Amino acid sequence: MNIAVFASGSGSNFDVIARQAQEGILDVKVKLLVCDKEHAPVQQKAQALGVPVFRFVPSNYEHKEDFEKDILHVLHEADVELLVLAGYMRLIGPTLLQAYEGKILNIHPSLLPAFPGKDAIEQALQANVKVTGVTIHLVDEGMDTGPIIEQEALRIEEGEDASAVQKKIQQMEHRLYPQVIQQIVKGEI
Repeated sequence: MNIAVFASGSGSNFDVIARQAQEGILDVKVKLLVCDKEHAPVQQKAQALGVPVFRFVPSNYEHKEDFEKDILHVLHEADVELLVLAGYMRLIGPTLLQAYEGKILNIHPSLLPAFPGKDAIEQALQANVKVTGVTIHLVDEGMDTGPIIEQEALRIEEGEDASAVQKKIQQMEHRLYPQVIQQIVKGEI
């Protein structure tokens, strides 16, 4: 299955997915990285792995629909079947939602519906919860509101800060996201 990964930041999930695809662990081909940030480190990871990058500057477009049309054109050229959001910090608009209905995944560092949006780990710590985790869900028009595919819980230990929790969350993400992608490819989900 041909996939595109959308990312805005460091790209740790992109790196794991792309490497597992190249090693044959995942039955996917990462055809494209879509990135909306000029200096995002994920771009260097993609280049190092030979994955083409489509970077766009949202402020260069009048409307979201305009840049999503450009993204859609590139996705169709690459014959992409599944979109995998991995730290992509934008809501997906109607243009992509309609073209890839039911075929857009997102990973979020909380047990949704708790702590949607930005800074989910910090939100969990400020709420003094004892358990947080990771959610993988289908994307809809809302912010982290789509149907949940998989969740895994993580206990927050006394005295842990955001950095420690984030490290544990990322370890879970790096294991869980490829598993779910593979299950989708095999038709198990």
